[in-house]
Amino acid sequence: MQESWRWYGELDTITLEEIRQTGASGIVTALHEIPYGEVWPRETVATRRDQIRTAGMEWVVCESLPLHEDLKRGTGDLPRLYGNYRQSLVNLAAEGINTICYNFMPLIDWTRTDLAAPVKGGGTCLRFDAVKMAAFELYMLGRDAAAGDYPDEVIGRAKDWHDASSEEDREALLNAIMCGLPGAYDRYDIGGLQKALDSYKGLTAEDVRANYKRFLDEVVPTADELGMRLCVHPDDPPRDILGLPRIVSDAEDIRWIMEAHPSAANGLTLCTGSLGAGPRNDPITIAAEHAERIHFVHLRNVRKETDGSFEEAAHLHGDTDMVGVARVLLAEEARRRDAGRKDARIPWRPDHGHALLGDADRQSFPGYPLIGRLRGLAELRGVIHAVATN
Repeated sequence: MQESWRWYGELDTITLEEIRQTGASGIVTALHEIPYGEVWPRETVATRRDQIRTAGMEWVVCESLPLHEDLKRGTGDLPRLYGNYRQSLVNLAAEGINTICYNFMPLIDWTRTDLAAPVKGGGTCLRFDAVKMAAFELYMLGRDAAAGDYPDEVIGRAKDWHDASSEEDREALLNAIMCGLPGAYDRYDIGGLQKALDSYKGLTAEDVRANYKRFLDEVVPTADELGMRLCVHPDDPPRDILGLPRIVSDAEDIRWIMEAHPSAANGLTLCTGSLGAGPRNDPITIAAEHAERIHFVHLRNVRKETDGSFEEAAHLHGDTDMVGVARVLLAEEARRRDAGRKDARIPWRPDHGHALLGDADRQSFPGYPLIGRLRGLAELRGVIHAVATN
């Protein structure tokens, strides 16, 4: 398996030179400065690739070539947006970037309520607190329908939290949730978020799934012709958020996606953390079912709670058996080698990580500290090596 590292380009406080010292040989990045829906110019792709090569590594996965919200809503100038997406695929492939991670989460990407929850033994982690999320939806956003999304006990505790919270507490909660917004880091106040949510008003899960099917119909044939691998990232967390339907949350959803286009170009990013946050999900079973369509892997762990809360655990100490995951992935790599495939190695990266030691002073992206991810990389490297040599 190929060790890789997510890098946010010039926006990142962690440099390529520092990443090289982790031992990772692959970089996972994107052209974050380009607005959603616009074409990625070939020369800009080449410049980023050459920058990474000069630092002694390779750009192995594009994460991500993002989707404009109109594609998810099925609104706006769709022919232009799909044409731009296909042209960006052509430009990436021309410069040797052939694996594309993307997601189909409406409006908000990953969602957390705490960006620096304390960890036993020191450090901090990302956390999704069901009580705080319910408080946000019901008492800050005023979304009455959210009452049906949470148990009565959680709603009662959410009311207590909101009543006792300060303005600073509520502002911190809004900021944490807004950190999951993709794009050029736009952030909403409550009114702005309500307006953005209204643009999805009336859309059901079936509607969003139909829009996703059109996306696959529009882009998978192009990716197939180019020899590219698209790999969808599961919802994070794997549940509806803010009344927005999420359709890549469990084994049934993933099975539907894989069957929608039975092509190697239509694949999966196996994220053990996103899937692991779902009480009904078994990441190992899902990995085994779709092994030959897994083109990229995020390895991280979460620890779930009975009320729907979860937090990022150390990579080897959460609810998911990372040894079991490694066995499935290494067996798939062996199958690919036996089949004579030149792309047998599966790129993976340590996803998220606790902020440890001097990480808090780096002002890195939430969940993407240097030391915390280096710890995860080293731990997982040892697991993968042990499984591979046994």
